[in-house]
Amino acid sequence: MIEDPVANRGTVLVVDDAPDTLRMLCDALDREGYTVLVARDGQQALSRLAFVMPDAILLDAVMPGMSGFDTCRQLKAHAEWAHVPVIFMTGLSDTADIVAGFEAGGVDYVIKPVKIEEVLARLQTHLRIARLVTRVRETSLAKPDSPEAERIAEAALTPRETEVLSWLAKGKTNRDIAEILGMSHRTVNKHLEHIYEKLGVETRAAAAALASRSISV
Repeated sequence: MIEDPVANRGTVLVVDDAPDTLRMLCDALDREGYTVLVARDGQQALSRLAFVMPDAILLDAVMPGMSGFDTCRQLKAHAEWAHVPVIFMTGLSDTADIVAGFEAGGVDYVIKPVKIEEVLARLQTHLRIARLVTRVRETSLAKPDSPEAERIAEAALTPRETEVLSWLAKGKTNRDIAEILGMSHRTVNKHLEHIYEKLGVETRAAAAALASRSISV
């Protein structure tokens, strides 16, 4: 059941080159109380982000010109946009294509033709996660001025990477993290690779030690 839209209102950027899909999604999101922004291609989406920061992005994976995957990679490369959850909309259902979406920085995907109830449910879930991560990042630093905290802040981890690192610091195994965050073991490993690279460490133990000294667990 979809929750009270007033309590979950946010701004959603919908990126799709198909007018019918845009119209259907915009109408449904508007009924649920969301503010809807529209872009018809990847470049237009990036232009929108320069002026308005959405709470989430629904992004078509296959579009003329810049693909959704390339668009996602570009927006995730900007620290000020990297925290925005991206949900891919795709007719590509092969495992390789789905993995490509996650590797590009997406947090989830829905298969086209999209089902509105599924889109709304996944959107609400990821908006809750994003808001939770924001609160955690604002309140959980035990030593805001410590070198470790500064190092993590400068690493510009994505919200999902921040979640993975937080659970890593709490001593959770990769299998535990996968179950807690509802992702595959392979996706956890991929996030950890990015975390190690951004933090400049080579091992799980080093990343956990760094996080435990800077994040209140």
